Amino acid sequence: MKSELLHGSRSRVFAGLLLAITAIFVIRLFYLQIIQHDHYVALANTEQLKRERIPATRGEIYALNGDSPVKMVMNETVYTVFVDPSILTDTKEVATVMKEIAGGNVRTGFEEFLERKDTRYQIIANRLTRTQADKIKEKSLKGIGFQAVSQRVYPEGQLAAQVLGFVNNEGAGNYGVEGKLNDRLNGIDGRLETVKDVSDVPLTIGDRNVREAAQNGENIVLTIDRNVQSKAEEVVRAHASKLGADLVSAVVMDPKTGKVIAMANTPSYNPAEYYKVTDASHFNNAIISKPFEPGSTVKTFTMSAAIDTNAAKATDTFYNTDSIRINDYVIGNATKGRTGTISFQTAMEWSLNTGFVTLGMRMGDGNSINPKARATIYDYFHNKFGLGTATGVELAGETGGRIVPPEQADGNAVRYSNMTFGQGMDSTMLQVATGFSSLVNGGDYYTPTVIAGTMNNGTYQPGVAPVPSRGAVISPETSRAIRAMMSEARSSSIGSLDKKGYEIGGKTGTAQIPEAGGYSDSETIASYLGYGGADTPEYVIMVSAYGQDKVFQGARDASPIFTDLSNWMLDYLKIQPKG
Repeated sequence: MKSELLHGSRSRVFAGLLLAITAIFVIRLFYLQIIQHDHYVALANTEQLKRERIPATRGEIYALNGDSPVKMVMNETVYTVFVDPSILTDTKEVATVMKEIAGGNVRTGFEEFLERKDTRYQIIANRLTRTQADKIKEKSLKGIGFQAVSQRVYPEGQLAAQVLGFVNNEGAGNYGVEGKLNDRLNGIDGRLETVKDVSDVPLTIGDRNVREAAQNGENIVLTIDRNVQSKAEEVVRAHASKLGADLVSAVVMDPKTGKVIAMANTPSYNPAEYYKVTDASHFNNAIISKPFEPGSTVKTFTMSAAIDTNAAKATDTFYNTDSIRINDYVIGNATKGRTGTISFQTAMEWSLNTGFVTLGMRMGDGNSINPKARATIYDYFHNKFGLGTATGVELAGETGGRIVPPEQADGNAVRYSNMTFGQGMDSTMLQVATGFSSLVNGGDYYTPTVIAGTMNNGTYQPGVAPVPSRGAVISPETSRAIRAMMSEARSSSIGSLDKKGYEIGGKTGTAQIPEAGGYSDSETIASYLGYGGADTPEYVIMVSAYGQDKVFQGARDASPIFTDLSNWMLDYLKIQPKG
């Protein structure tokens, strides 16, 4: 009996132990399979999945040759050469082969990298062509490897470099269109996940394979006409050399659409060799990034505002004494001697500051640049014509400039008097040219653009037709009146240099450069702003020239740049003269 009780007790203990062990296994399995499921799946994926990035192809950039797209930026496969110094057997032979075949593509002092035996990866050359890479591969050098990378190619050299921008070694767009539209050009990389075996060989069958196709970047067509761009660059280089100028710029626009046809600056650079540029200012497009006091070109805006508000017209007169007092500040004319009762047309032709300050007064109470006058000038200059604010053009690096609002302390009568002839305010050339386009096109403001459309599967797809972003900033009657004034002003001075049978009009500018306590007497920026066509304006051109410690004048130094471009444009666009 006692033995049976002992045997039963042992059985219960054994059963209890067995149950406990089973419970431990069940709990452990539950923990591993349920609680830690995601963790171990991730570990398995790390071991079993091969992940690869499928790089998207960066979009190409086109300009227009008339109406036909031509490539300005292409992609080319080049090769980076790297070595594993730990397994190199003959560093002298490697150095010799690289110098003979790679030449200038090898890194400076690359022989030192060959001796770094404690590392497994050293880049010794960049941007090799396929031919160079194949020649090196034929040598069967141990420890040499190649990595294919995409590089931007510029078949037109430095043409439109500051419009295009460049792509750096990390594949990021910088400056110009490359920088501003980097995301559109870049596309979206694809993804490939493949199950692999123990030998790291991808398996071709399995429901765990995942593939997301790469979305290549957009191929963008610019409004830039390569022929106009080439001519503009030729002209600015020639005049920069003639003048000894540090910076000469020109922008050409279609005033009826806001499309930018050319943007040229000198100095410039070669975007294929951006890494050789030692002065980063050469990357900047001064037409959008360098605000300045535009000077007398702004008188066309003042006159337009005065006509549009019925404050004055071209034939109205004022009494000119070659100076005018605003509070305790006296404003004088650069050109003197046209004193007495004269018309505003004469004031435009002789660029008399006093006439335009008088126009500012007439937009107020007639006797002062009062709050009404300042509010009117600000509304036209800033809100309607877009001066002092970024245009939104599709280029990186655009700067807004500044026009002080009349309600601020600095927006006083003296400042606004100066603004009537282009001082006391900052605007870029693109802002001025765009606002001027609205003056001559009938009164509509078009936001400037450098994008004409896209290329899809080799077919050009133009973008939507441009529409005014601000309609009727001035009336059509005001537009006709200001064109007549500018045409008359040009024909009475330098119109003999224009082709006959066309309507060419414009305004000179000689902008002083602010310095502490006033303006410099040793430096100016010369500019010319004008339009051309037959029955309607077909183009607007603005040019400027600047040299350190040099005094340039609009009529003498900038106007010839405009004339060269304008006469060429009439021929290129095949504009028929008036009958």
